[in-house]
Amino acid sequence: MNTGTNMSPEAARYVIGIDVGTGSARAGLFDLSGRMLAVAKRDISLFKEAGSIVEQSSSEIWNAVCSIVREVVTSSGVNAGDVIGLGFDATCSLVVLGEGGQSLPVGPSEDANRDIIVWMDHRAVDQAERINAQGHDVLRYVGGRISPEMETPKILWLKENRPQIFRAAWQFFDLADFLTWKSTGDLARSTCTVTCKWTYLAHEQRWDPGYFRGIGLDELVDEAFARIGTDIVEPGTPLGEGLTTAAAEAMGLKPGTAVAAGMIDAHAGGIGTVGIGGRPEKNLAYVFGTSSCTMTSTSDPVFVPGVWGPYYSAMVPGMWLNEGGQSAAGAAIDQLLFFHPASADAASKASEMRIPLPVLIADAAAMRTDNNSDVVRLAEGLHVVPEFLGNRAPFADPHARATVVGLGMERDFESLVALYVAGLCGIGYGLRQIIETQAGAGADVEQVVISGGAGQHDLVRQLLADASGKPVVATVAEEPVLLGSAILGAVAGGAFGDANQAMMALTKVDKVYQPAEGVVAGIHAKRYAAFKTLQACAREIRAL
Repeated sequence: MNTGTNMSPEAARYVIGIDVGTGSARAGLFDLSGRMLAVAKRDISLFKEAGSIVEQSSSEIWNAVCSIVREVVTSSGVNAGDVIGLGFDATCSLVVLGEGGQSLPVGPSEDANRDIIVWMDHRAVDQAERINAQGHDVLRYVGGRISPEMETPKILWLKENRPQIFRAAWQFFDLADFLTWKSTGDLARSTCTVTCKWTYLAHEQRWDPGYFRGIGLDELVDEAFARIGTDIVEPGTPLGEGLTTAAAEAMGLKPGTAVAAGMIDAHAGGIGTVGIGGRPEKNLAYVFGTSSCTMTSTSDPVFVPGVWGPYYSAMVPGMWLNEGGQSAAGAAIDQLLFFHPASADAASKASEMRIPLPVLIADAAAMRTDNNSDVVRLAEGLHVVPEFLGNRAPFADPHARATVVGLGMERDFESLVALYVAGLCGIGYGLRQIIETQAGAGADVEQVVISGGAGQHDLVRQLLADASGKPVVATVAEEPVLLGSAILGAVAGGAFGDANQAMMALTKVDKVYQPAEGVVAGIHAKRYAAFKTLQACAREIRAL
């Protein structure tokens, strides 16, 4: 076991990290060297309706979580009594429960099981715009503009469109906080969730009553914020008395097993990566999944227009966090490929090979050049700004949409590969734009540390390094997000004194992808200029 731990090797055994993403729940069981011994996954349903409505079921998610925890314990062969802690991460989705934890229907389906407004749900665009028009001081800590993906616009939408549900709600939870409550009965909220998505001022340890009254949520103030959280603790803090008897029985674990205050999924990826080298402030955590998230840590607050934060102690304890990224990243590539005439045949082939379509195409692209940096040449004349679901950063513009320039009449697989490469370049240029914007405000980074399912291919990592102009670092951990959650569980279980200690002990470099130089760097510089020109052109057209 690592030297900095507080428990004897005999007492400290294993920890479990649980990650609830947009489409699935996963659990990983780790030893205290950071080695993952078992992993399990269950798909979870996503319900979509007209009007940008996207919902989920908290009961389905809870059942999936219990099932995968049982599976990883069984498949690893570990004794359940040797699991010392659990950590949860989840998407920043809003869970709405009535008295006694009863599910409430959050949308027009009137299905009570659909009690979650998913992070990507954009029903509250109007509410977000009205909130932003007020210019309240708390907005300084979300990059100047609140997003419809955040929780207070969604709660305001419920009040205005489903007032009976708003009144009946006993608790409004971020999904990670729902999971820790369900596990322990403790209503404490994580600093990560409420600071990043609810406007909690962690550096002042308070909610701002003036903000909530100003936007029309007086009830939350009058109730002393009892429905959104009065006990706010740092991620990794042990909650309640650990697992309740009911939760332990459902998971196949020992009652009282430590449960850590959780995190947003992307931030768990940050915890599982930025500790390399012991210098979190030099590492930009980049989670490339369905969406993308950039997380930058600084010693002092840095205000970056269009980039969320600065948030105090929301990821690395004691440091400030700036958070960017895009609402659609892996999902944007999927959408882009779907439009191409050759995608159906390629998807069928990928299905036969039991690999995702983007992996099939990335493999094909890599075979067409001598090295992965040269694949950019395959997309000559083809440019993509993949903002299908708006621009989260640095423009905080939910109305932005994708732009594709340079399409011809080709319908073959080669042109599908070219479109894929152009789309990946667009993802990389968006990353570069965020890095440059933050550097201009005083939050510079030396390298990008990658995690997430869409960023596992060597070609993807190299192309992101080339497009962003920064080295891309891959860590040893197969599942950095799960490791991040497990780190929280290890801290709650007493294996490490704090998250900083655990991060440095358990995160290790696997491979570094250096950005291209010379001619290829020049190609990317020109393409990046085209990317910014297309963004500006799209805004001008929209203004007309």
